[in-house]
Amino acid sequence: QVQLVESGGGLVQPGGSLRLSCVASGSISSIYGQGWYRQAPGKQRELVAIIIGNNNTNYGSSVKGRFTISRDNAKNTVSLQMNNLQPDDTAVYYCNVLLPQLGSVISYYGQGTQVTVSS
Repeated sequence: QVQLVESGGGLVQPGGSLRLSCVASGSISSIYGQGWYRQAPGKQRELVAIIIGNNNTNYGSSVKGRFTISRDNAKNTVSLQMNNLQPDDTAVYYCNVLLPQLGSVISYYGQGTQVTVSS
């Protein structure tokens, strides 16, 4: 079993900042990648940012230059610093971890944390 515990969501005004964190625990021997996805009402889940390995990062086009993803490998933790938040960033944010298992990669998601950007 793998558990992902997210924290840091909330309500922020446009232009503000939030920092999300996620700790992975359970049956984990190694981590292939960690990241964040989000889903707004009526929309599909989309990639926000992901780290593969130690420093291979990929960002969704709408957050480039505003969001920064980081990992603490020793603590199995991934964080997302979100700056200059806009109303379109309002969504449920889901932590994601990629674990190598039997020659494949298994994806796990957390339960999600709400981020609301509103004045």
